[in-house]
Amino acid sequence: MDSWNQELAKHRIAHIEFLYFRARYPRLHGFNAIKGYHGFGGDVPIARITTSEGASGWGVLSDTLSEAQQMGEQLQGKKLSDVFACEEGIRDDNYKAFDLALHDLAGCILNIPVARMINPDAVSWVKIYDGAIYMNDLIPEKRPAGIEKILQDCADDIALGHRTLKIKIGRGHMFMEHDAGLERDIQVVHRVHEEFPWITLMVDANDGYSVDDAIAFLEGVKQVPLYWFEEPMRENAACFRKLKSFIREQCPQVRIADGESYTDIPLLTSQAEQGLLDVWQPDVCGYGFTAWRKLLKMLAKKGYVGSPHAWGYVAKTNCCAHLAAAYPQHIPYIEAVLGDCEGVDLSGYQLKEGMLHLPDKPGFGMDLEIALEIGKTF
Repeated sequence: MDSWNQELAKHRIAHIEFLYFRARYPRLHGFNAIKGYHGFGGDVPIARITTSEGASGWGVLSDTLSEAQQMGEQLQGKKLSDVFACEEGIRDDNYKAFDLALHDLAGCILNIPVARMINPDAVSWVKIYDGAIYMNDLIPEKRPAGIEKILQDCADDIALGHRTLKIKIGRGHMFMEHDAGLERDIQVVHRVHEEFPWITLMVDANDGYSVDDAIAFLEGVKQVPLYWFEEPMRENAACFRKLKSFIREQCPQVRIADGESYTDIPLLTSQAEQGLLDVWQPDVCGYGFTAWRKLLKMLAKKGYVGSPHAWGYVAKTNCCAHLAAAYPQHIPYIEAVLGDCEGVDLSGYQLKEGMLHLPDKPGFGMDLEIALEIGKTF
């Protein structure tokens, strides 16, 4: 990689623009256990970096816009190789806001996909799961659509090419009476499995269950072969031990996934070492793309697996795909977001039979065609 870094050393950061694109979902995403309507999408802030040699790359900000603008002033004029190294990513956590943009820029300069910059033997496709099966049975509130709406959402997403679905559970935490909500969660999972028995299922409680709720839920769906149970409850070692003990005895195929909402690496490490955590899930932006590269080296060394949290917009999913392609043995799935990113060419990524195929294009392989200015330009 020395020759790659030498190539980056020919470039200085000349220009940083702060822009945004609009993410759009194909349908209204309703509730999860801890939050109401997730809406139809939203505006996503990004940075586009141009070098002294005319190369450019862009990425979603991994920090707040105000912090990114302050750091942008400090990056002005810096040699790219002082900011970014191919073998590790950003050289300083202070550059985190531009983590994705700098990876894209480096890939574009070197004319290789980010996945192959990380690992020259990266694969060209990764397994993907649909993270958009929300509690749409509960909306609209005045005339709830019922479980049939969930089944329709599943059918729509299967038609797109998905073969693994993640179902939101935890209705009794905020939106239904406790026991009725738990029973509805169980009914939904059974109905989806009965309707689509060939589809792999996951569930996500968004920390909305207690340990007793989680065990009662698993008792209720023990005939359904769930792949993983995501964020069953807030992190508590005693509760996780109780849940894992039940899983080992009653449904050993179920994996526990955690780390999205409360990313405490020492805690997650402790849970994994005790056999209480199976899938690590820090967010790819909140935790950081470079941080994930470092984490994956540890996961690979210890034989653990992860799945970077990617909810929000399709471009985020596509960035995660490069981590998974570089570490296919240690990222079994990435999270799909449905819809489009207006002004971004996503056509290089193709979903077929539950697999996301990556483009053989430089950087992250997503051309920024139209974006709107939102702030300071340097």
